[in-house]
Amino acid sequence: MTGTENITRAQAQERARLIESRSYDVTVDLTGDILFTSVTKATFGCRTPGADTWIDLIAPQVHSVVLNGANLDVTQVFDGHRIDLPNLLAENEVVITADCAYMNTGEGLHRFVDPVDNETYLYTQFESADARRMFAC
Repeated sequence: MTGTENITRAQAQERARLIESRSYDVTVDLTGDILFTSVTKATFGCRTPGADTWIDLIAPQVHSVVLNGANLDVTQVFDGHRIDLPNLLAENEVVITADCAYMNTGEGLHRFVDPVDNETYLYTQFESADARRMFAC
C-alpha cells in the first residue's frame, strides 16, 4: 500500500482487532505561512501486547516520535505517510511532533490570505481519510 492510498477495509479491521483507542490530544501551531506544527498525543490499548501497528500521518517532516516514553528513530519508523509503532504494550501512549503542510486541494487544512482585507483564513472540509494531513491518526 502506498501512503497516498486510503486504508483498506481489511487493514482497518485488523487494526481495530488489535487496538482500542482511548484518547487523542491534538495541538496545532497555525502561525506558519506554508507549514504548521502538529503535536498528537494518542493513548490506546493493545489486545496483543508485543504486536506492531502503525499510525497514519502525511507530513513533510516528523521531528519526533515517542512511544511509551522511548524516542523512536524517525528515519526508521516514518516513510512519509505512516509511522510504525513496534512492540506495543497492553496500554500505550505515542506523542508525535511534525510539520504538516497547508493544502489547497480539498485534502487537509487550507490557508488563504485575502488580498482585499489582508486577513488570513483557515478552513477544512476534508474526509476522515484526509485527517492524516493535519494530525497523526
